[in-house]
Amino acid sequence: MKSKVKVFDGRDIIIATQHKKEKVLAPWLEKVLKVNCITPEGFDTDIFGTFSGEVDRKNYPLTTAREKCLQAMKLYNCDLAIASEGSFGPHPEMFFIPADDEIIVLIDNKNNLEIKARHLSTETNFSGKAISSESELKSFAKTAMFPSHGLIIKKAKDDHSEVVKGIVDEATLVSVYKHYLLTYGSVFVETDMRAMYNPTRMLNIEKAAQKLVEIASSLCPQCQTPGFSIHEIKPGLPCSLCGLPTRSTLSYIYICQCCTFEEEKRYPNKKLQEDPMYCDNCNP
Repeated sequence: MKSKVKVFDGRDIIIATQHKKEKVLAPWLEKVLKVNCITPEGFDTDIFGTFSGEVDRKNYPLTTAREKCLQAMKLYNCDLAIASEGSFGPHPEMFFIPADDEIIVLIDNKNNLEIKARHLSTETNFSGKAISSESELKSFAKTAMFPSHGLIIKKAKDDHSEVVKGIVDEATLVSVYKHYLLTYGSVFVETDMRAMYNPTRMLNIEKAAQKLVEIASSLCPQCQTPGFSIHEIKPGLPCSLCGLPTRSTLSYIYICQCCTFEEEKRYPNKKLQEDPMYCDNCNP
């Protein structure tokens, strides 16, 4: 991917993470946007919330990612930052399938720009379970792709008083399990969703980063500001049988956040008509 964007060339960008996300973010940022990536030591993103529950996330994922950027720029005296925030739970359309929803935000204070992208994926090992035997523990671990993916053990699902994170070897897993069972009489094991302990999530973050640099490389046709992106998705693709509009996408509306220039691009999915099976009139 080549970019015609020049506003980022040679500038320092803070990657606001403590969970090694720079491994997948920096290569794309440096290659496409030509920035110098800096990952600060000791930047505590846990204050914005933890997946294991000790600290509740107080805001929406997008707001949280923004807060990470702004805090990092303030602490390290930089005008360009990037951060991501993930959410895990039922897929918004396929409710019985777990999903990883990754939001990534780049903020450029120098040029008053915010560029964001999202990657929603069913590729995730997100799960948790109350465990009552060692064989059950090992079965869960196998399903969770352990030991390449880390695990967390605590007393109970909603008990965050004593949590052991980042378990990546079987001896430690069994030892911690036995200690909890003997000491507390109950054990809850769950996947460690921090990026550095979850290669599947790390891959989703990389895909979000690819989308972001693509958006950042898209220039407004009128003022050449980067980040010319989809603002609205319009339904209405006509049915091939009855000709009435369907719920399927007819066009994307792009808007520039600088000069507010708008452009409609029809048939983004390379389809001029929709199959009648997706038509509310032909297939109510």
